[in-house]
Amino acid sequence: MSTPVDPGPQPLTGTAGERTIGQLVSDVSTDVSQIMRGELELAKAEIKQDVQHAGKGAGMFAGAAVLGLYGFGLLLLGLAAVLNIWLPWWASLLIVAAVLFVVAGVLALVGKKQVTQVKGKPERAIENGKQTVASLKNAPAHFKEGTPPQAALTTAPRA
Repeated sequence: MSTPVDPGPQPLTGTAGERTIGQLVSDVSTDVSQIMRGELELAKAEIKQDVQHAGKGAGMFAGAAVLGLYGFGLLLLGLAAVLNIWLPWWASLLIVAAVLFVVAGVLALVGKKQVTQVKGKPERAIENGKQTVASLKNAPAHFKEGTPPQAALTTAPRA
């Protein structure tokens, strides 16, 4: 996430040593654009994290499905061996199938945990955006209309 650029001290170019209205308006537009860029970067970071969790969860579910299918195949072979009454052969096949099912169950649980961490929307970015809009709505009327306040138009020399 990039940090906002501090423009540093601005030159005083008004008639009374104050900055002009044009400079102030320029500063406001620069600040607003920096705020919006920051909000977009925050939203991107949150969405990227959610996509990573969803990807990990989907991968775990896929692994669980593959191992479950292998386990089912071995279970069927074990049942066939039971019918043939070859005890050492079917027993070994059943043990392998049981181990595969246990691994599939663990992968499924880990995948479920990853999927439940997905929020689905960038909550912090939305909240910050709402706060920015509320701040702009509560701004003084002369900033909303684009007209300078009367105090800024009158230039009184400073002592």
